Parts: sequence; structure tokens; C-alpha cells
Amino acid sequence: MAEDFFYFCIMAIILFDDTAHQTLRPLTFTRPVADLRIGILTIADKWAKYLKSDYSFYTQPWLQGKFPIDIQEENLFINGALCPDDDVLDAIGQLEYGEVLKYGERLLAVKLKQSFAAQFDADGAAGTVVNLKHEPVILTFPEDIFRKNDIELRKDFKLLTAGRKSAAISSTNSIIGNDFFAEDGAIAECSTFNTTNGPIYLAANTEVWEGTHIRGAFAICEHSQVKMGAKIYGATTVGPYCRVGGELNNAVLWGYSSKGHEGYLGNAVVGEWCNIGADSNNSNLKNNYDEVKLWDYTTQRFRKTGMQFCGLIMADHAKCAINTMFNTGTVAGVSANIFGAGFPRNFIPDFSWGGPQGYEVYSIKKMFVTAEKVFARRDHRNFDENEKQILEKVFELTEQFRRF
Repeated sequence: MAEDFFYFCIMAIILFDDTAHQTLRPLTFTRPVADLRIGILTIADKWAKYLKSDYSFYTQPWLQGKFPIDIQEENLFINGALCPDDDVLDAIGQLEYGEVLKYGERLLAVKLKQSFAAQFDADGAAGTVVNLKHEPVILTFPEDIFRKNDIELRKDFKLLTAGRKSAAISSTNSIIGNDFFAEDGAIAECSTFNTTNGPIYLAANTEVWEGTHIRGAFAICEHSQVKMGAKIYGATTVGPYCRVGGELNNAVLWGYSSKGHEGYLGNAVVGEWCNIGADSNNSNLKNNYDEVKLWDYTTQRFRKTGMQFCGLIMADHAKCAINTMFNTGTVAGVSANIFGAGFPRNFIPDFSWGGPQGYEVYSIKKMFVTAEKVFARRDHRNFDENEKQILEKVFELTEQFRRF
């Protein structure tokens, strides 16, 4: 593999969007597919760790300002929905120019010289097909993120902790099992960590407050906090700069979001800059135990998931007031602002303002005012023109769904 790593290092790694950018909406309205977090890391950061290389994105035009592409003399295009593992790396390492790596009909990787890279098309990449022999972890729908989170948590835990020793944490904690790792600066007091069902990872500058009970697999990313008395079940990921409390089960929060109070969040995905009000809950199982359906942006109707347990999908900048009750299989779009008594509908369109009593359009100007205040709480993130242009484009793209 050492020779492969050297070869990768002299190539530009470009993570491309395929049709998953449409089927993963609303989560991908505001980011390339490879910027999704699953496990501990984003998909892009996984590739950077495996390949020991930087990366860029081949994504939608309105995202390119924030996520630019860097084409060089030699380029390796990798599907941004594909999570790396050793078998995938071996297959990519053996690719020759003129060959395309696929799994079924889905393009996974192709090597291109500069003259061809500028005309790359994920749907029309031609060449001799090399088939991946095993089923990879690859995302297609939003529920894949929590459904496959356990697999990626375990892989990322091994990747990040290999050959390293955990930092010491307070003796007031109880650690059950051996798959526990704390980075320097992680703080925990009077809490229990049970790793018998999966590993537990505490990133640098994280805090787990007193009385918390956590069962793996679990990861908390840098500068995040778990509040007192929280109950967390695997496979759950708390991204960077989050604060969580209450009860979480198989939930993935990407970062910069808060679920700081009592209430249940399960079989769920929460984007960035979201806030879940106190005592809010989502259902993850229908009363009749039937299959859950989720809103599909590509077909503009509800899609069968094949799953019995499926909770909330919440896109970036969405927020809900205290005591919000989300039905099983609810999708909340970008910058949806939800409040009021009763159950909101199962699809809450992007830039909606309201709840069960009715909705109106959440104007982009008012949304910007809120976003600027939210970003100001994180002095290392700026609500700049790139952020505004992305949201303006999403507002335009989602107008068709706001039929109030």
C-alpha cells in the first residue's frame, strides 16, 4: 500500500457528486455529497485520512464557490457517496487510465488526465469497466446515514486510534469494556461508558457532564458537550460544536447544532446550524408497526424506505420550538422553522415558517438576519457571500414545494 499512497499523493483527489446529490436532498442542497458526516468523519475527511492527501469537489454549480474544484495534470475522481475501506482502496490503486471502477451501474472511480478531467461527466464516464467485488458502504438516501452509521463509526474509530493510547479521564467515570478512546482535552465526570456493543470516542475539547449514560457505538466530535443526565444509545454521532441532552438513539448530528434539553431523538439525521427546542420528540416507529415512508425530492412523493424504524431528517438551518412532536418519518427542509401545538406534516418544505395551524414562507431576508446571529456565536465561522448565495439558490430551487 505504501506505493499506492505515493501514487495517490501525486494525483489530485476530486470527490464528485452523482445522482445521489438529488436523492439525498434536502441534506445535500447546501453541500456536496462527500461533505456529509457518517461515522466520526465526513466522507471527504475519511478519504483524506486513508489516502494521506488533500481533496477538492466536483459538485453543483451553486456550491462550487464554497467547495471549489482543483484539476491538475493527473486526477483521481472518486464518488463522493462512497466510504473508503481497504478493499476499495486496493481496487482504486489498481485502476489504469482508460478503466472505470463500478459497483453495479454506479461509477465509483476513474483516473483522468487534465485534458479529459475538465469534461468529466459522472453519468457518461467511459472506459473499460472494472467491477468492485464486494458491496461498499455508499449513500443513496438520507436514511442511509443513520442506517449505516454503526459500520462507519467502527471503521473510523479504528482509523483514528490505531497505534495510539487514550488520554486519561477522571476516575469518577465507569468504563465498561476496552474500546474507549479520549483525545487530549476531553473531560468527563461521574458518567458511564459501555463499549460492549461498540466503541466510544471522545474528541479533543469535548465535555460529558455528570450523570450521563452512553452505550456504544458513539462518537462526540471536537468542542461539543453532552449535558447532565443524558441517555445515549448507539449508533450515535455528535458532530463538532454541538450540545446535546435528553435521549438519543442512532442519531447523527453533523455539527454546530443543539438538542440541549429533554426529549427523544432517534433514527435521525440533523444537519448544521439546527436547534431542537426543549421537550421536543420524534417518533421512530408507527403505531401499526408498518413500513415508514419518507418524502422524496426527486419524485415529489413519499417513498417506501423498507424500514420499520425511521425518525427525523432535518436539513441545515432548520429549527423547532419547545414541545414539537415529529411524526414517524418526517423530513424538515433547509431553514424550516417549526412551532405550534400538534403534529406537523411529514414533509415540511424548505423555508417554511409555521406548524400544524398553517405555514407561510420564511423570507430569505429574515432568514439571513437569524443566520448572521447564529454564525456570530462561532467566531471561526463566517456567514459570508458564499453562504448567502447557496441559500439564495436553495430558496429558488425549493419554491415549487411551498404550496401553502
